[in-house]
Parts: sequence; structure tokens; C-alpha cells
Amino acid sequence: MTGQLSFPRQHARTQRFSLGAPRSFSVAPDGTRVVFLRSRSGTDRANVLWVLDPETGREYPAADPAVLLGGSAEELSAEERARRERTREGSAGVVGYAVDDAVELAAFTLSGRLFVAELRSGTARELDVPGPVIDPRPSPDGRRVAYVSGGALRVVEADGTGDRALAEPEGPGIVWGLAEFIAAEEMHRFRGFWWSPEGDALLAARTDDGPVQRWWIADPANPGREPAEVAYPAAGTPNAEVTLSLLRLDGTRTDIAWDRDRHPYLARVHWSSAGAPLLLVQARDQRSQAYLTVDPGTGGTQVLHTEEDPKWLELFAGVPAWSPDGELVRIADRDGARVLLAGDRALTGPQLHVQSVLDVAADGVLVAASAGPEAADDETGEMHVYLVGERGAERLSAEPGRHSAVRSGALTVLVSVSMERPGALVRVLRDGKQTATVPSHAETPVLTTRARLTRAGSRRIPCAVVLPSGFRDGDGPLPVLMDPYGGPHGPRVAAAHNAHLTSQWFADQGFAVVVADGRGTPHTSPAWEKAVHEDFAGVTLDDQVDALHALAGEYPLDLTRVAIRGWSYGGYLAALAVLRRPDVFHAGVAGAPVTDWRLYDTHYTERYLGHPDERPEVYARNSLVTDDGLSQVAEQHRPLMIIHGLADDNVVAAHTLRLSSALLAAGRPHEVLPLSGVTHMTPQEQVAENLLLLQVDFVKRSLGLLKPQG
Repeated sequence: MTGQLSFPRQHARTQRFSLGAPRSFSVAPDGTRVVFLRSRSGTDRANVLWVLDPETGREYPAADPAVLLGGSAEELSAEERARRERTREGSAGVVGYAVDDAVELAAFTLSGRLFVAELRSGTARELDVPGPVIDPRPSPDGRRVAYVSGGALRVVEADGTGDRALAEPEGPGIVWGLAEFIAAEEMHRFRGFWWSPEGDALLAARTDDGPVQRWWIADPANPGREPAEVAYPAAGTPNAEVTLSLLRLDGTRTDIAWDRDRHPYLARVHWSSAGAPLLLVQARDQRSQAYLTVDPGTGGTQVLHTEEDPKWLELFAGVPAWSPDGELVRIADRDGARVLLAGDRALTGPQLHVQSVLDVAADGVLVAASAGPEAADDETGEMHVYLVGERGAERLSAEPGRHSAVRSGALTVLVSVSMERPGALVRVLRDGKQTATVPSHAETPVLTTRARLTRAGSRRIPCAVVLPSGFRDGDGPLPVLMDPYGGPHGPRVAAAHNAHLTSQWFADQGFAVVVADGRGTPHTSPAWEKAVHEDFAGVTLDDQVDALHALAGEYPLDLTRVAIRGWSYGGYLAALAVLRRPDVFHAGVAGAPVTDWRLYDTHYTERYLGHPDERPEVYARNSLVTDDGLSQVAEQHRPLMIIHGLADDNVVAAHTLRLSSALLAAGRPHEVLPLSGVTHMTPQEQVAENLLLLQVDFVKRSLGLLKPQG
């Protein structure tokens, strides 16, 4: 080793180069402030709340956790730790905040205590309220703050007076104002209450976990500790009961009524001055959903629009919403394309694959979209920002890469990543012209990626091919490491430098690394994503094989030495590959794999595979541990390492233990690496670093690439 920091250590200590990078932007509608989070260095976990003056470029801290906590360490409640696990939040300090409509007041928590910051002056203070506090949110006028504590939804004046409960739990398992497990984990609805535009009432979700089965997650390394009790709604089992009520500040309550038997999932809530409260509710099979308007006076709802799909209906960020002239803004699949609609009018066509709505204003709708089914190869992995109106779609992001934006009034914060540079470039635009940038303190990686983005085979599978840094055209074939996620909602082929850093490090160990986003991943068309309906095991594995073989004709791939690694769905895919296609894959590393889909949650699993009581054969066919699944395992044995965090409450360790037991019973050798105290994330620096080193050692050993000692 030289004195230079190794990539695995740097990757771990910087939390994948996310520390020190600005994020979570809010823009004041008067155009005088941009608010964001950023830690002070690329290895500092504690985020500070910052304010930028876009005219002068001056930055100042509005809330510094080191000052507000007096240097003491943070203490997190179990509820807050669970929230951070759902959002994959590994940093510290101010990890989230909410603002009023004018972006004058911010509310946030530190160690379960409630703080507010006056953003113009850059001063912060604590409000003395019952804790631990979760998810505080100012009213639109900034006069009050609502928050959750002890399962109750409470409100306090912004000066700290008048704290009271608007709704309290009536019994064990009942919580007001928080998203339930599957809403946060799978629907990406992280909120449980919404202020009225006038600030005189709130819509609040009431969650009753009573019907949900209980699982216990033990800490085997510390047998004296009691197991943690988790309400986990596994596929085919009861969900939490979620209802909605209107809570007025005068203490009165009106329950909201809709057909919960038909549409039990509360997927989205929107309340703005542009119209009545909007709900998006889904059927349990997710093949039908309804957009509802709410009458705040009576609690009654009316159906505004319904949608159906023979496979499933996707949920999208930023919708539903009202346009300024009162039309329903939504994203839907129409005529083979994913389009933006206002009312029943499609504002985009098949040229764009719309993925989220970023802002709705009088001059149009700001969206993030990738290219549609006929995308050119040089657009692979890109995402752009468009302003969509009656006259079409205007692209606001110019350079190749992936872009997102936050906008209010004339001011837009454009966040851009590209293949050419590490990290993100954050520009502040006024009426389309740059006025300032937001600096990043993220560390520069000690290596540079040279990933090549392409399409493979007749299906034009999006791929990234990563060769060693010193590799030259004409050099001999290389052993291959497939490095996929490969499943729904997890694109890995991205036109972004940092997205391929780990793959580049593996390549520099002597591999040609291939990342293939097969069918099921979010690319180009609804048909591409929905091809995995009832068939994870067949479709996603076939596309890995097809991509590998197609690329072998163009790149120096040694098909006699092919390994595969992955985490979560990628772990399932890696185990699937070596067990069912040992003719193609010669070793695998499966991290936190789903091995029995009956053990995964309702909303995700039933969307793709149906209800296990109604489609047991589908679950058996896609499982790695059932008799049907094991019957498809080839006779040829290949080395397999299975890694799992024992504290994982998303993909529980039972997945790995059941697979290991089934393999042992079948006489199939394999290795299991249990990670004590580790969840579905691996934030611990030493664990994250050593995991990379152990994986490359296992792959080299399994493919016969290690030189004999002595």
C-alpha cells in the first residue's frame, strides 16, 4: 500500500461520496433564498441547514447541529431510526426539514428535539415540546408547527406556546400522522399529515398496526438483548388499517370516507390552494386506482378519475396535483407510452418516458423524463428536465447526463451529473440564466470511471461496460463480473460518473464488469417495465444472459470465467444465476437476497406476482427455496457466497437462512457471511470497506484467478 487512500476505504468513509454534497433544496417564491442541506466536508456526516443568496452567492448557516446540541452526540428514537432506514438515510445532523410557503421558517429535529430556523436571519431555536419529535412541518403561513410524538399528532405555535394534541392514539399499535411501513418502503409516501392551504386544519393518516403479523428480529451477537418486534406485512398477510381524518385547530375532527374495501391503499395526498384535497387510492392488487376529491366540510369524497391496468399501475412522485386552472395533473400509461396528462389531454407523447413531476405552475409543468422507446444509443442512461405546456416540451437541461430540478417562481435549482465529472453540478437559474452555483464539499474519488454505455442484443438492453483503467484495445479477453440490480425501480445504467465507481474498482482488479438493466428496470416504456409480470426468475435472468452474450461479440469478455454479484434484488438475481444457469455463471455473490417472495412485503410483491393464495404456483416458480424453485436448480455446482445483515428489517435474514438450509439439504456447498448489527444498508465504514475486499477475494478464488502462495 502507498500513502494514497484506497477506494474501498474512501467509498465507505464518504458514504458513497454523498457526504459534503448539497441536497434537499427549497426555493423561496420571491427568489431571494435557496435553502439546502450539506455537511462541512466529504467525510463529515452531520448536515448543516444552509441558505444561499442567489444574487450575491453568499451562503450562511441557518442551523448547525454542533452549535444547537452543544457538541453532544445525537440520540435517535426507535421510530426515527426506522424512518431513516425507510429513506436509506445514513447521514446525521439535520437530515430533513420542512418549510412554510414563503420559505421563511424551517422546522427539523435533532436528537428527537424540535427546532425551528428563521431563514432570513439565519437563526435557530428549540421549541420545548414533548418528545421524541418526528417529522415536524410548519403551517403554510409559518405561524405553527405540527409534529408527531408518542403516536399523537400535535401542534405548537412557532414561538413555542400553545402546544396541544390534535389526535392521540386510542390504543396500542395506533399512530397518527406517520406513514406506515409499506407506504414509506414501497409507495414512497413518507408523510402522514398535510396542512390545509389556510393553515387552520390538517389531513392526518391514522394507522392501526394491530392486524399486521409480528416478526422478531434478534441480535444473535448479543443474546442478552430482547428481540425487536416488527409489524411486517408479508405477502398475502393483513396490512395495517389506514384511515384519514380532517383535524381542525379548534379541536373538531371529521373522518374522510371512501370505499376502503375496494381501494385500501392510501397512496398519495395533495392539498393546495388550486383545488379541493386530492387523494389517490389503490386496490390491493394495484390493478385499479381512483383519484378522489375531498369535501372538508363533510368528509365525503367524489371520484374524479379511475384507472385500470391488467398488470399493475405505477405510482409517481409529484402527482396527483392541480394545475393553476383546476385540471388534474397526472402521469399515466397510454398507447404504449408513459405520458403527462392535464385532465384527459396528453401533453407529451412517445418521445418521452415521463418519470416524475417536479413543479406545476402557470407557465407549464416541470418534469423529469428519459427518452422513449425509440431512444438513440447515445441517450442511454440519461434523464432530463423538461418544461411541458400546451405548445410542447422544452428541454431545460442541455448537457448529456442525468438532471433534476426544484423550482419556485422565476428561480430554478438544476442538479446535474454526467459521465465526464465526479459528483453533481448545482446551478441556480433565474428565468433560465445562471446566477449562482452551490459548491459541493464531496471528496473527489481516487479513481476515474471509464464506463461505456451501450445497448445489447435484439432487445437493446441498456448496459454499462467497465474495463480496467490500464486496459488497451487489443489486450486479451478478461474474466467477467456481472454487477446488476436488475429489478424494478433500480436503474444501474446511468449517465453519471459516480454511479460506476464501484464497478470501476472491481474492473481494476482485473475484470470486465458488465451492468445490464434488463426488462423490469425503469427504462423507455411501460412494456419494458411490465415484462416481469409474474416472472422475475425467467425474464430478469434471461436478460442478463442475453446481454452478456451480445456484448461478448464487441468487448473482450472471457465467457469461460463469469461471476455475478448483487445486493437486494441484485442478490436474488446473483443467486438465481449460479443456481439455474451454471453453464453461464461460474460464481456468485448474493447480498441480502430475497429468496422466498412469501417473506417480502405485500405492496411490492403482490404488484408483480399477485396474491400468494391466488397464485401459489407463481411464487413457487420464482422462489429459490421452494420445491418448485429448487427443482429448477441445475446439477452443476458453482461457488456461491451469501451475505446478510442480521438487523435487516426489509429483507429479513430468514431469506438467507432458508436458502442456506435448502442448499445444505441438497448437498450444495456455499458460504454464508452474517453481518451482526447491519441493516439493509451497510453504513458502518469498516463493514462497507471490507465487504468490497471480501467479495473480490471470493470471486478471484472461485474463478481460479488467485496465484498460489509460495
